[in-house]
This record gives sequence, structure tokens and C-alpha cells, in this order.
Amino acid sequence: MGDNSGSKVSYFLEESIKQITLPERFTFPFYYEPHPLTSIAAAELQHYLETQTDLEHNFGLDASQDGLAIGKMFGVLVIRCPEGKLGYLSAFSGKLAGSNDHPKFVPPVFDMLVENSFFLKEVEIINNINTQVTALSSDESYQRLRQDIERLSAESLQEIAACRKQLKRNKDSRKQLREQLQHSLNQGEYAIAAAELVKQSLYDKHQLKMLTNKWEQQLEEMRTRLAQYDADIEALKNERKEKSAALQQQLFDQYVFLNKDGKSKSLHEIFSLTPFGKPPSAAGECAIPKLLQFAFTHGYEPIAMGEFWWGAAPKSEIRKHKHFYPACTGKCKPILEHMLEGMAVDENPLLYAPKEASRLEIIHEDESLVVVNKPSGLRSVPGVNVQDSVYTRLKDIMGDTEPLIVHRLDMDTSGLLVVAKTQEAHKHIQRQFLKRTVSKRYTALLSKVIDQSEGEIDLPLGPDLFNRPRQLVCFTSGKKSVTKWKVVTRYESMTRVDFWPLTGRTHQLRMHSAHELGLNAPIVGDDLYGTAAERMYLHAAHIEFIHPQKKEKVSFEAAVAF
Repeated sequence: MGDNSGSKVSYFLEESIKQITLPERFTFPFYYEPHPLTSIAAAELQHYLETQTDLEHNFGLDASQDGLAIGKMFGVLVIRCPEGKLGYLSAFSGKLAGSNDHPKFVPPVFDMLVENSFFLKEVEIINNINTQVTALSSDESYQRLRQDIERLSAESLQEIAACRKQLKRNKDSRKQLREQLQHSLNQGEYAIAAAELVKQSLYDKHQLKMLTNKWEQQLEEMRTRLAQYDADIEALKNERKEKSAALQQQLFDQYVFLNKDGKSKSLHEIFSLTPFGKPPSAAGECAIPKLLQFAFTHGYEPIAMGEFWWGAAPKSEIRKHKHFYPACTGKCKPILEHMLEGMAVDENPLLYAPKEASRLEIIHEDESLVVVNKPSGLRSVPGVNVQDSVYTRLKDIMGDTEPLIVHRLDMDTSGLLVVAKTQEAHKHIQRQFLKRTVSKRYTALLSKVIDQSEGEIDLPLGPDLFNRPRQLVCFTSGKKSVTKWKVVTRYESMTRVDFWPLTGRTHQLRMHSAHELGLNAPIVGDDLYGTAAERMYLHAAHIEFIHPQKKEKVSFEAAVAF
């Protein structure tokens, strides 16, 4: 099979890019604005996806298409060929239409689906085991035996319970008879009669024992037969588990990633030092590692990258058609740290303090607490690399008094933040937050016109463990999250909305705004769930709680600055 690396490259028209300056460094994959070359490449790939007729994949964009709708993340990698010509490579995450082999896109790092691969052979063996497990589990004799044991167990309990009741009645009768005989018989006659009653008691106990033993023997024989079925099923399941684990390990060793210096590392090596300890499912199948691997393998110089979502969003995540997204942190970050080693890469903007945020306005201060109006861009508490925060600024102002942060706002959210000045005040206000008796109102600018006037959103939320700090909607393990909302003003293409969060989950308002089961309208400037802008237009405008010292309700307002 010949080298088809050149056929995977889409070259730019020189006329379309001659005014564009190349980036000095490669894109930082986890927080970026697409370079103009990346945008052109992505637009061309999107045009191809809109006009192609070969991909039998339901992206969820055509209502008439049958089957499960599965949106996909696509990636483009701008590259420079050895002769200096600029072009780009394209890739998709996972599989497309159940296959890895598509002319337009680079291949996976390891193609487990090639004909006669060890993966397909092992999967066939595992599938055969699955078939055997299913056949044994649904075997008519096995199912009948389980039902018979369940029926007879209930019958035995019922019969033994009835026997015990009868023996109790016999015992009570003997007791009454014994009391009567004590008064009507002499000592010798009573001794003979009492001995007869003892015999009756012993006979009753013998009857109960015989009945119990009969049932135990009958059920034990059936349980022994059932245990053999269960042992056979369990042995197959253990064999399946061992083969699956061995196959997974074999796959980990086959996924070997290069960097620009030709240094290679397997998935197992890459993830062995991470908190996961081993690669998570589908690690190495994302678009960007595929693109970089192909570039390094064929001598292309990576210039810039970008990933965008194509199709319907998953029910759990916020994914907008055609929007750019950063690489995932859980699966891609360890791989990309190796693959980008030695390359000049844009700095991570999150590791450095942003431009000096606006001043911190103190709305109220007394002996117990301080209420501030936090500007957008200022952290509530210090970060690992950025110290500037509400806490540090208040610490400078308050001197010997330790600011005790009661609750937090996202860095990009502006508005009211309550800070306690004593431990007693902190506990008192925090208890109100825990009991959800604190009333809060936020104002946000949403990225489209909302037709309804008001409503309530109830979408349970939980962390995206492989892509922190993003959150997911999860109806199985997510925590209850409820938000009331009301339209304030409708503009031509946006809507100002008031929010009342009835719970306090991470990114609750941002998720409830952006998710298709919520308002399906990301907050303007939300760079996680929507599109970045000069700021995120979310403001904590009102808060009300019981004052820890006065023991009466206090409320505070901070005018919306947008």
C-alpha cells in the first residue's frame, strides 16, 4: 500500500492567505481563539460536510434521516509541508459512520477496525462468550429452576409457618390441660398424665423438624443444580473480563504517540503517572492527537489547530453546531503534553493574571460582614498562579481582620459577594446558604431572543470528570438544580433575563441558559458554553439574608453594568 499522505492535505489558495501572518507559536489547545488560517480551514471543511454525499452518518441535522443522531467533534491542523507550502489536515474524533477509513480525513493513531486485526479477532471471541452467557442465562431449564426455587421457597416458608402456629396452639392447649389436671388428679395420676403431655410436645417438635428437613433437602438439591448453572455463567463472565482487560492493555500498547523529535510514548506510559493511573475509555481517539500524529509521521510542521462541533448536541453536554471548542483536559491533555513537548506553544492565558480588573466597590460594611460589588475578571479567592482576588484585596484593606469568604462567584461573573469578618458571622450566613434561605437574583444577557416570558428550569448537574471545569446534565447521578427566570427586555438578537437560582450548583445559570433543555441560549461572553466576548454578561444584582448580629433580614443591590 503506497504513501497517501499527500492526498490527506488540503492546500490553501495562495491568493486567499497572502495577507495572513503566520503565528509565532502553535495554538495552546485548551484555551484559544482560532487563527485566521484555522478559520479558513474549518470553513472549507464545514463546506465539505455540508455538500458531501458519501458519509452515511446521522449528525442530527436532517430531521428526515433515520437512526440515532450523533454529533461529532472535527479538527483541522494547519501545516507547512517540507517544500514550504501551506495546507491543512482534517480529522474527526472517534469513528465516523462506524468506520475509521475516510479519504478526506487522517487515519487513527491505531486502526483497530482493519480486516483481520487482533482487535476484531479478540472482539469476536468476547462476543462468542457474550452469546454463551446470554444462552445460559436465558436457558429454559435454568429459568424454570430459578422460578421453582422461588415458588417452593415461598411455599416452604408458608407451610413451616402454618406448622409453627399449630404447634403453638397445641402447646397452649397442653398448658391449659396441665393446669386443669393439677386440680383434678392425685400426684401419681398427674405424673402419668404430665409424661404423656411431654411425649406430645416432643412429637410436635419432631414433626416440625421432619417438615423443615424435608423442605431443606428438596430445596438444597435444586439449589445445587442452580449453583452449577451460576458457576458456569460466572466462569464465562470472568473469562470475558480477563480477555477484555488483556485486549484493553494490548490496545494501550498499540496506541503510540510521537512528538516533533520522534520520541514515542504509549497510552499506558502517558497515563500511568496521571491521577487516572490508566487511560480512560476512548483516549487517543480525539481529533487533535490524530492530526499531530499524522503530521509528525509524514514530516509536516504543525502551525495552528482548531476543533469544532458538527451536528446535534449530546443530551448531557453543551455543544453548538459549528462552534469552536478547546481540546478536552481528561483524555487529551496528558497526550498533548507529550506530543507538544519541545514545540513553541502559546502561553496558557489562565496561568497569568488578566489585565487589572476594575476596582472593588464596597457596598456595605459593619462589625460582622462586608458586601462588595465584584468586577468581572476578578477571582473570589486566589488561584494557583493568580493572587489578585476579592480575598487578597480585602485582606489589604482590613489589615488584621481575616476576610472569610462565605460564597463565590465565577471569575467572569460580576456582582454582590458577601464576606464575613468573624467566625460567628461566617457560620451564621453559611448555614443560610446551606439551608437555601438566602435569596439571590442575577441578571444576564442571553445570546438570542427568548419567546417565553418566564419559567422554571429543572436540570440536574454534575461535573464532567474528563473535561473540568465543564459541567454535564445528568439525570442519573446529577444533583438537583433549579432556576426560576423572567424576561426583562428583548433586543433584536439578545434577551436580558433575571435569574433566581433555587439551588447553588457550579455553573448552574450558565448551564441552564446554554443547554437545549434549558433556554438554549448561552450567556453572552460565556467562553465555556457559548462564545467568548470582552466579558461574560452575568451579574449578581441582589442578595437577601438574615443579618448574623441584628437577626433581621437585610438586602443589597448592585446596579447592572451592562
